[in-house]
Amino acid sequence: MAADEAAWSVTDVEAVDGIRFAWNVWPSSKVEATRMVVDHSCMYTPLKETGCPVLEYEPVVCRSGECRGILNPFCQIDTRNKRWVCPFCFGRNAFPQHYESISETSLPAELFPSYTTIEYTLRKTAPVPPIFLLVVDTAIHPEEIQSLKESLILSLSLLPENSLVGLITFGKHVAVHELGFGECAKSHIFRGDRDVSPNDVGVALSILAPAAPGKAGSAGASHRQRQILPGGPGKFLLPLSECDLTLTSILEELEKDPWPVPSGKRAIRAGGVALSVAASLLEVCYPATGARIMSFIGGPPTIGPGKVLSDDLEETIRAHHDLEKGSVPHFKPAVAFYEALASRLVANGHVLDMFACSGNQTGVLEVISAVNKTGGLLVLADSFTTSMFRESFKRCFARDEAGDLKMAFSATLEVQTTREFKVAGAIGPLSSLGKKSSCVAETSIGVGETSAWRLNGLIPQTSVALYFEVVNSGAPIPAGQQGLLQLTTIYRHASGVYRLRVTTVARSWADPKAEPGLIIDGFDQEAATVIMARKAVFKAEAEGSFDVIRWLDRMLIRLVAKFGDYQADSPSSLTLPPGFAMYPQFMFHLRRSQFLQVFNSSPDETAFYRHTLYRENVLNSLIMIQPSLVAYGFDAEPTPVLLDAASILPDRILLLDTFFFVLIFAGETIAAWKKEGYQELPEYESFKTLLQTPRDDALLILKDRWPVPRYIECDQYSSPARILYSKVDPSVTHNNMGEYGQEGGGQVILTDDVSLRVFMDHLASLAVSSQ
Repeated sequence: MAADEAAWSVTDVEAVDGIRFAWNVWPSSKVEATRMVVDHSCMYTPLKETGCPVLEYEPVVCRSGECRGILNPFCQIDTRNKRWVCPFCFGRNAFPQHYESISETSLPAELFPSYTTIEYTLRKTAPVPPIFLLVVDTAIHPEEIQSLKESLILSLSLLPENSLVGLITFGKHVAVHELGFGECAKSHIFRGDRDVSPNDVGVALSILAPAAPGKAGSAGASHRQRQILPGGPGKFLLPLSECDLTLTSILEELEKDPWPVPSGKRAIRAGGVALSVAASLLEVCYPATGARIMSFIGGPPTIGPGKVLSDDLEETIRAHHDLEKGSVPHFKPAVAFYEALASRLVANGHVLDMFACSGNQTGVLEVISAVNKTGGLLVLADSFTTSMFRESFKRCFARDEAGDLKMAFSATLEVQTTREFKVAGAIGPLSSLGKKSSCVAETSIGVGETSAWRLNGLIPQTSVALYFEVVNSGAPIPAGQQGLLQLTTIYRHASGVYRLRVTTVARSWADPKAEPGLIIDGFDQEAATVIMARKAVFKAEAEGSFDVIRWLDRMLIRLVAKFGDYQADSPSSLTLPPGFAMYPQFMFHLRRSQFLQVFNSSPDETAFYRHTLYRENVLNSLIMIQPSLVAYGFDAEPTPVLLDAASILPDRILLLDTFFFVLIFAGETIAAWKKEGYQELPEYESFKTLLQTPRDDALLILKDRWPVPRYIECDQYSSPARILYSKVDPSVTHNNMGEYGQEGGGQVILTDDVSLRVFMDHLASLAVSSQ
């Protein structure tokens, strides 16, 4: 996007390219870039449904050295000599023979100026269809099992008929079910108190031939060289069309784990070993192939490697303060076990999805690295009977217009930049490929020291935050010159073909001293908020939330001091450009959010919230950081209102969307009328309509959201109302209310947190201080 355009819209650009930059005009030197406070960075959604053209031929790639840049609209074209110049390395390349008819009036699609994002269908095809291995916890209540069975049986009708499916169940022991034996139910049992190597799993299941005497070697490293026995994988992973009846029959007959649970004990659950056996089965049968392990967990592992706590009820599951004190004996061994499992899954292109449904914690915090690094899905619900689980699981198998699943496998994302800047790292559901190219910066942010990452699992809303470093340390880059960024994503489409999506974007350089207005006008405060939020959460996981909040405060003060207009030591004189006006408010709510404040959340909930922030796009992430609030009343249409305690009035209904919760809140007067049943009387039809309108709007949110939020209806002063109270700006508290029911109204919030007004006053004082 050229800097001198009369107007531009970041949402329009996102709709075309799936990308949003924090700065849409870039500082022209390394020194100036470090003074910008917010990183030179972007949010990118590799599979965003943009409607970009899909070309049925291979891309044209630069052959100059190790560049591998792909032909794009920013290349210099010599139509007479049939050559093109790569804008990344300036190498000259000849067009392939089938481009010989190219001319100034007849250009291929990838050179159209409007096609900055384009896809290619590659010749490579997947050797096997998508694989879904179900790992089911049976150490749960019979009612939970019944509901889970119903959802699993329903999911079989949503899967492609050619997809390979398998089933593993676990309680105290782990059972691998043989689907190729239809005469009766047959399974192979593994002990739940010890891990089993991939080689031993393959031999025990008669998939691998036993090692010759005296040549066993290293069991864990030799299985890939061992002979696969004929029909071995086909006993456990079969096309759905061949095993539908057998698998349905096994699921219908599933019962609670028969191992007795003595009084004072909790169920024995070998969750860690079950996931390890599942990874081994896929690793032996289909290494380096797209597959999903879909695990359904009803409680914490209590036995074997990866256990989160013991089966003794006197031992309570860890809380945040236990983790801070380091008094959790099973935490570090469990994390190490699941980190090793994550490395195995990443190396083989396999994905771990986790559906954790329990009234208590299930050990999500320990397992989260394996879910995050493989691009897996995570749902946290109270029960398998809830619509939150049922609908979320069902929507995993959504289809596109062609009837293919909206999910991709075995993806890689690679970055190519022009020489003025380099990539410092990425934060998202990914892992490093360790590619040391000339585009890699010296500094590292998030998963850094590479220009390529692996994303085993991708869905349309998966978004990655990319961070860059300006390396031009000499004379500033001439104004108006453009920097180019090319993002290439190779992924396996659900149909089995491999596709390459190429996004090439340009932004202009400008000197902040000579042209400050261009830099300021190019700031995207929404994208910047989400990018800083991901960086803050990444730091919080390593350093602790308190230090990160102080770091956020320092960054905000520096930003306001640099871009605000003020007189020194005069806080009242401070004004911010329109494009920066909301950023301090976003930071205020980020500081108070569930991502950094863990007081009211369990470790599992915190892990879930952070996982979702790492995965979602800018719009959804902003809703998580600063929820939306809509007011409904008799005298006006539904209206967005400030997320403020003053918005809570007795004669008003509020609809709160926090992304994780959708809450309808009835003011005290509305609640009293509802209790009296006025909505049932014909003369109060308008009141009935008022009650129904926010419900209809809430259903629209629930319809498209993944995972499905918790839906709550509550009245003022009821217990669930605390969700709203915790999110609003506490502008009316017991410290400043004067007397209850003061003029202006609003709900009194019992908290010692500062309000947005106080926060802004302190920010202004510090930003304009000459000291």
